[in-house]
Amino acid sequence: METLEIQTSTRSELVDITDGLREAVERSGVEDGVCVVFVPHTTAAVTVNEAHDPDVARDIVAALDRLAPPGPGYRHREGNADAHIKAVLVGSSVRVPVADGRLLLGRWQGVFFCEFDGPRRRKIEIRVIEN
Repeated sequence: METLEIQTSTRSELVDITDGLREAVERSGVEDGVCVVFVPHTTAAVTVNEAHDPDVARDIVAALDRLAPPGPGYRHREGNADAHIKAVLVGSSVRVPVADGRLLLGRWQGVFFCEFDGPRRRKIEIRVIEN
């Protein structure tokens, strides 16, 4: 198990963590298996999506803001209820197959840490499991 730490810079953003995962897979020595990525935070998430065009990540953040807008109107008093809802919608973990010692991602795919209550220092737990 490895922990990747990142510092986010805005309240809501998607941060491409693909390179950090590739390095973890390489260090693991696993040739055939799965890379499990888990975010141990209730106001953050992780997802796989297009990494080629940065506008895709911005569009995802904007769409999630429309679904669960920040601001008043929630019972949760900390002021971050929208972040909790977005984290539920996206999810706290992903699994990416590993073959020939590499992540099996599509040509345009990347793995993103999803910050919904930043800026903060965050942890991402990574486990590469051999088949």
